[in-house]
Amino acid sequence: TRWWWQSTPRLGFARWDAAADSALAYALWGDPEVTRLIGGPFSAEACVARLARECDTARTAGVQYWPLFLLGKDGTRGPFVGCCGLRPRAEAAHHGEAPAPTLEIGFHLMAANWGKGYGEEAARAVIRYAFEDLQAPALFAGHNPQNAASRRLLLKLGFRFTHDEFYPPTGLMHPSYVLAKGNGNAQ
Repeated sequence: TRWWWQSTPRLGFARWDAAADSALAYALWGDPEVTRLIGGPFSAEACVARLARECDTARTAGVQYWPLFLLGKDGTRGPFVGCCGLRPRAEAAHHGEAPAPTLEIGFHLMAANWGKGYGEEAARAVIRYAFEDLQAPALFAGHNPQNAASRRLLLKLGFRFTHDEFYPPTGLMHPSYVLAKGNGNAQ
């Protein structure tokens, strides 16, 4: 059977498996370079807890930050790239955005994969999935104020800055954005 549930020309989206993927989770979320702007690095225990939350979110909401792998020429699973996906956004978190985003998009890539276009490729696929399959009215995204690469990517995808929002893991106000269905460059 096919190991991915969604793909792009270079990437396959898998689903996290709490029993089998702890090493991948730690390679990603335990890496100080990857997580320095999101409150990390995280311990092995914290990475396993994050993995469990991703699996729980998939069970309860049908979404997660899906693990990404390079696609081999024959469709085989290549090296781990990182993750990209969605998570529910609490109604209480809205700041008057219209339409109110019910999902948040995010991506975390292994440092070796930065600058190769994987983040944009994965994000465009996730945005299409959110708007076409899930019928989300809008998506929310945020980033550490020091993360210029994420800011550039969100703007390139068509997200619009809406406000600064406190992000407890970093203790900072993070620039926050919304992409409404039918707007932007992602569709």
